[in-house]
Amino acid sequence: MASEREIFSLSGPLYLTAIDWRNICHRRSIAASLVQSVYILERDRQQNRQGFNALAPPWWEFFHFHLIQVLVDNEDQSYFGAIYEYKFPNSHFHNKTKDDNQNQNPPKYVIAFRGTIAKKGNRSQDFKLDLRLIRDNLHNCSRFHIGLQVVRNIVQNHEVSDIWLTGHSLGSSIALLIGRNMVKTGIHLETYLFNPPFTSLPIEKFTKNEKLKHGIRITHSVLTAGLASAVNSCKSKSTNKSESFTLLSSWIPYLFVNPSDPICAEYVGYFEHREKMAAIGKGEIGRIATQNSIRSIIGNAIGKDQSEPSHLLPCAYVAINSSPSPDFKRAHGVHQWWKPDLQCNYKLYQFR
Repeated sequence: MASEREIFSLSGPLYLTAIDWRNICHRRSIAASLVQSVYILERDRQQNRQGFNALAPPWWEFFHFHLIQVLVDNEDQSYFGAIYEYKFPNSHFHNKTKDDNQNQNPPKYVIAFRGTIAKKGNRSQDFKLDLRLIRDNLHNCSRFHIGLQVVRNIVQNHEVSDIWLTGHSLGSSIALLIGRNMVKTGIHLETYLFNPPFTSLPIEKFTKNEKLKHGIRITHSVLTAGLASAVNSCKSKSTNKSESFTLLSSWIPYLFVNPSDPICAEYVGYFEHREKMAAIGKGEIGRIATQNSIRSIIGNAIGKDQSEPSHLLPCAYVAINSSPSPDFKRAHGVHQWWKPDLQCNYKLYQFR
């Protein structure tokens, strides 16, 4: 039996009959719906729901998108992503100039990635990827390489401003990693990341005492910055790593975070702390600390091939869902992001 959340007519954003593409709430709801459609594509595949029995199509057709490609995991043959093309009747796209609002038109293409499915048929491979994520090793998985290649192919033939990246949970980590790699080639993609995992120390969930959290973060920052400086002084790669992180400051993805979700909640404190460190004159310590993790520093110190912590960013539009979330399932679920009564606070963080 299909769950209510799989059926668009019961749980989708039916109120979006007139879309204003300049409205971040509308763009957020559509991006989240397209991610949801990837989850349901995989469920349709597993349950052999085809034709009129398939539940996924309304999740993109309602917004005038067409499915043009499904992304398949090489290991378990599951659907982990999809490419959608916008095909509104009689629509037209003009060539944008610097004076245009970059969000005036709908995207021509959206590449969406689902997160972990903790059910039989998916949990084995998805949990392996979750472990890769925790170990900063997601860049070695086939899902990342497949996703990166399809994004590169689309970018080669279309305007960058007409392409969106989006994902939820594990899928947001894949989208984030792809977005970071594209920035290094001078490509800045509009990116929507829902409940993105923060895999460093989750200080935000340790205590509700704000003074204690601030003290813990300052101590952690000083320790991290000190260790990073000591190790990097002996490593020739340190300059390149710092330059790479600084390069990311030209890209500003949207991060949609629920403070009740322990998987992504630390992004709230991560950016707020960077701001506080700058305010008290310790911006350089904050800069070094927020581009390193203890794990990456230790790996670098012992000579282990250690990639950059892909969850750490210098800039982002952080959207916090301040609506009540009574349990983890609702706090982490992608469905929260298209609710019409969602109480969402946005803040732009920009650091170098």
